[in-house]
Formats: sequence, structure tokens, C-alpha cells
Amino acid sequence: MNVSNQRPEPPRGGATYRSAAYTGLLPWQVRERRFPPTGLGRRGLNPDDVYAFLDRVAVDMAAVYAALAESRLETARIKAGLRRRQADHAGTRNERGQA
Repeated sequence: MNVSNQRPEPPRGGATYRSAAYTGLLPWQVRERRFPPTGLGRRGLNPDDVYAFLDRVAVDMAAVYAALAESRLETARIKAGLRRRQADHAGTRNERGQA
């Protein structure tokens, strides 16, 4: 299976509730989605089908952005902890008179 088509693990904690029956969209599903034409006497696509699909894409995008924000917060926490550790370690070395 192509890596771009694999579903990421759902985010832990403050994730949006979804039914177990809901499966997130994969990139290839969005690319290959086709809408049936409307009935006789009308031109174009059925607006209900299009809006339902767009709503589903929006939900999946919101989940991706939430996971990205959570990842960025975790990265910031790790960097801050590393900086504190490095500062503490540098202070301990300087107190011992080591350069």
C-alpha cells in the first residue's frame, strides 16, 4: 500500500467524536470522486451530493489540522524541556570550573 494512502492513527485526547462506522477519506478517494449528473431537465451535479462530500472532506481536514496543532504543541514542549536541560547542564559544568 502506498504511504500516502495509509490512514494515520487517530489523535489521542481531544479528538473529535466519530462513529466507529465512519472511515476517513483517503487522498485517492478525493481525487477519484465523481458525482452523478442531475435528473432530466437540469444541468450540472446534484448539489446535495456535492455538499455532503464537501462536508466530509471538511471534517477530515479539521481532524488533520487538529492533529497537526497537537503535534506542534508537543514539539514546542519537547524543545523547551531540552533547552532547560541544556541550560541546567551548562550551569552545572560552569559551577565545577569546567569549560
